[in-house]
Amino acid sequence: MKKHSVNQNTAIPADGMAGLKQNWQADATSGFIVFLLALPLSLGIAKASDFPPLMGLVSAIVGGLIVSFIAGSQLTIKGPAAGLIVIVAGAVADFGGGETGWHLALGAMVVAAAIQILFGVLKMGKLADFFPLSAIHGMLAAIGIIIIAKQIPVLLDIDPAMAKGKGPFELIKEIPSFIAHLDPKATAIGLVSLAIMMGWPYIKGGFLKKIPAPLMVLLIAIPAELIMDFQHTEPAYALVHIGNLIDSLHLNVDFGGFAQPGLFIKYVIMFALVGTLEALLTVKAIDLLDPYKRKSNSNKDLIALGLGNLVSAVLGGLPMISEVARSSANVNNGGKTRWANFFHGFFMLAFVLLASRYIEMIPNAALAAMLITVGIKLAHPKEFIHIFQIGKEQLAIFLVTIFFTLHEDLLVGIAAGMLLKIIIHLVNGAPFSAIFKVPATVSFDDDHYVVEVEKAAVFTNWLGLKAKLEAIPQGMHVDIDLSKTKLVDHSVMENLHHFEHDYIATGGTVKIKGLHDHMPLSGHNLAARKKAKKQLT
Repeated sequence: MKKHSVNQNTAIPADGMAGLKQNWQADATSGFIVFLLALPLSLGIAKASDFPPLMGLVSAIVGGLIVSFIAGSQLTIKGPAAGLIVIVAGAVADFGGGETGWHLALGAMVVAAAIQILFGVLKMGKLADFFPLSAIHGMLAAIGIIIIAKQIPVLLDIDPAMAKGKGPFELIKEIPSFIAHLDPKATAIGLVSLAIMMGWPYIKGGFLKKIPAPLMVLLIAIPAELIMDFQHTEPAYALVHIGNLIDSLHLNVDFGGFAQPGLFIKYVIMFALVGTLEALLTVKAIDLLDPYKRKSNSNKDLIALGLGNLVSAVLGGLPMISEVARSSANVNNGGKTRWANFFHGFFMLAFVLLASRYIEMIPNAALAAMLITVGIKLAHPKEFIHIFQIGKEQLAIFLVTIFFTLHEDLLVGIAAGMLLKIIIHLVNGAPFSAIFKVPATVSFDDDHYVVEVEKAAVFTNWLGLKAKLEAIPQGMHVDIDLSKTKLVDHSVMENLHHFEHDYIATGGTVKIKGLHDHMPLSGHNLAARKKAKKQLT
């Protein structure tokens, strides 16, 4: 899809009711297209999370109809995300599985939602900046691998009992057995669906390009299922079953998980931490795509997200985030204000109320194909190559995060990646005293500010340095002097690059200097910099 661009002199779209009156056609059109994309993905995410499929739609409806009014971002689309499948499915399984596991997992989600609201109230929207980028990318790649491993049996339409309770390594090992037991008809639909999802980005233009790939999958998969009469010739697990929305909407949450405090706290932390990280990263990414260059209020957005998650969990829905694929589609299809997110939720609700019987014609193999495509994007070989180009030490952190996430869980994985990065910093000469506290001073003369950083500038002390930079008034001339540092890591180099970009956009200037005596750890322009030994006196 062609990205919409605007003249820099074009007025920023109005917000609130004025924005609805001004832009309802553009937002309704974009919201409808996003709805077509979100419908099958929300169903697939819910099913892969071991939630009732209908609850994926409940989450998207709440994200659109409720969260859009209080969100701190204009263009992000709120709804269930593939990146949380691993945590949700793990919570359901660990709390007993089935309907019991679903209800108890909702209890942990409600508490996590309250923590997200607290994050926003305490202005912790900068939380994502504390984690090293290579570890975050490693976590997302591991999630992608787990999604692929868990969806292959669904794509092949094997008996769910064959894959039940198996971890990602076991699922990968069992792929030959899954292939031996595949269902030919459902697998054919699954493979065609996968080919469409993977090949759609390569269509350059024309009418087909305007159709979202998931919708094209449904336009082929549903008629194929009807022709092959899945309803009478295939097992019940071959098709989606959602039930009635009105009958399903009641208080589904159960706080009985408090009886297992260790397990309960673990999932509260994972829901709150990973959901918040993914949401904040998406908000930052979509701000860069916004043709009007609006800056989102990440703290307000966290409060809105937490409130949405609280309502969704009480009703039985999945946790939601600002979802990157749907948000990008919103930008690309001309969405202008928060009303696009509202319309996406409105169309979702209307379809569920008026046409739910069509949802139950969808083969699960087609939904699995969509999720496998998401997994491939998260764990694409290009991600590994990109990280390696930044530096060998970044690849080590990336791979360690992936391994421990696959072997244990997301919390252990990201903690292992962070620990390895701290060890690498210490080996590369960063003083331990500077690991969590940045030695930086700010001086100014008229409109010229100088920020001098000493010892080390690394991911663990970036928030302190960022606070000093953000305290500088807009429109000044800023010099960031790194000559007295022994190490500047990749996360700080990238964050400084983003600060420079944003600050210049406000009318100021930024000069990053003092790195001529530092040796980059790779040829990448944002690689970590280590002061040459001869300069360390």
